[in-house]
Amino acid sequence: MERTAIFPGSFDPFTRGHAALVDEALNLFDRVIIGIGNNTSKQGLLTVENRKRLIDDIYRGDERVEACIYTGLTGEFAEAAGACAIIRGVRNTTDFEYERTMEATNHRIYPDITTVMLFTPSPVADISSSTVREVLSFGRTVEEFMPIGIDINKYL
Repeated sequence: MERTAIFPGSFDPFTRGHAALVDEALNLFDRVIIGIGNNTSKQGLLTVENRKRLIDDIYRGDERVEACIYTGLTGEFAEAAGACAIIRGVRNTTDFEYERTMEATNHRIYPDITTVMLFTPSPVADISSSTVREVLSFGRTVEEFMPIGIDINKYL
């Protein structure tokens, strides 16, 4: 039986830190679905369609990884995808406290779906989408924050 996990987030944009977590999740699961949350009330750096295109470009040719746009509750998305787990990345104690609260809520509503918290590897733990957006806003290059081979300008 194939074990599928979802990795939800806004991914605005998807960074090296996110990619490192997908790599870790693929050590535990047969398939990872990257769920791109579409919050229509938020104006992001990238359109949700361009976020998906960026992720598709990174994982082109890897049948174990799929990117999907979703709205609504993450647990509903996980159930619809047939996932047994939700992957969450933890960079620091602040992330941990937030994710622990989310896990408790998800477990209460979706008891059959396990939340798996993965620590972001040290070399990329300082990278966040908000950092990338801020650095870009000052006209600086963000190549070192992006997955190898990804030029953010292609998706802006």
